[in-house]
Amino acid sequence: MPNLSVRMRRLRQSAGIRTLVQEHHVHPRDLIYPLFIRDGVGIKRAISSMPGQFQWSIDMVLSEIADIVRLGIPGVMLFGIPDHKDAVGSQNYDTQGIIPRAIRAIKSAYPELVVISDLCFCEYTDHGHCGLINTADAPHFHAELPEGYVLNDETLELLGRAAVVHAHAGADIIAPSGMMDGMVQQIRTSLDHANYSHVSIMSYAIKYASGFYGPFRDAAESPPQFGDRSQYQMNPANQREALRELAIDIAEGADMVMVKPAMSYLDIIWQARHACHAPIAAYHVSGEYAMLHAAAQNGWIDLERCAMESLVSIKRAGADMIITYFAKDVARWTGASHD
Repeated sequence: MPNLSVRMRRLRQSAGIRTLVQEHHVHPRDLIYPLFIRDGVGIKRAISSMPGQFQWSIDMVLSEIADIVRLGIPGVMLFGIPDHKDAVGSQNYDTQGIIPRAIRAIKSAYPELVVISDLCFCEYTDHGHCGLINTADAPHFHAELPEGYVLNDETLELLGRAAVVHAHAGADIIAPSGMMDGMVQQIRTSLDHANYSHVSIMSYAIKYASGFYGPFRDAAESPPQFGDRSQYQMNPANQREALRELAIDIAEGADMVMVKPAMSYLDIIWQARHACHAPIAAYHVSGEYAMLHAAAQNGWIDLERCAMESLVSIKRAGADMIITYFAKDVARWTGASHD
């Protein structure tokens, strides 16, 4: 006979016992809700590839913000869809750009809500890349580099300008996502010189060139017009490189770091957690969200059960906070509300 003095099933006997011994939890206070803000008035436009998600005009998003606050979600991350795009993404560093205006409106109405500004240029450029492009007709042309190459150092200057504009509008956290070398140092220096040393940086330190971003590019209207982003985002096959990126961004002044995507990179989240003491965010990206919805719509899975299982796995891997389109659903599923 086996020795059955230890029976692990005793700890699974009832829902109450299972709750008491549960090691990891997902609570609305762990979550950040992404929002897509576009120019215009009276706009609430459904995103076909992301069920339940919308593009919002500033006037309409305030009611959505009220719901987010009521549900106890502590922060939002803003992505802009400007009415004008150009080669240099000028709307990103325009004080009257879509996101600076949105930040001012949100912070005026809900000053305690944490507002995170995604600082990438892909949403603002007419070519859909995350920085300036090396082209023969541009003043920043480098003949020694191929045409179409994304210029790193010239982009840094614009990232610094944009960070100051967004901080001045009231952003609590600046989140650079373009994977430009030196972006954290440039933004930290620019913020400090402009007397915004209190504004935090959440760096997309480990961002992979993933196939799971497709629905986001529909939502943000930001697909690259040529090539892809593999020359600056990470190769999904690489693991050690991620830890180098992490160490560099922390050394440059990142207050928080991010792994993106989340579900396919749980091993990277785990290694990042053990490699540093900085808070770690994980982005449960649009493709991961859309896949779960698609499977549920076909009757193949239970959406709530599988979404919560996915989010728990991200917390279990070591993430302190999760950026997820399921944030409001989690609040409802767990019965959280600040009514």
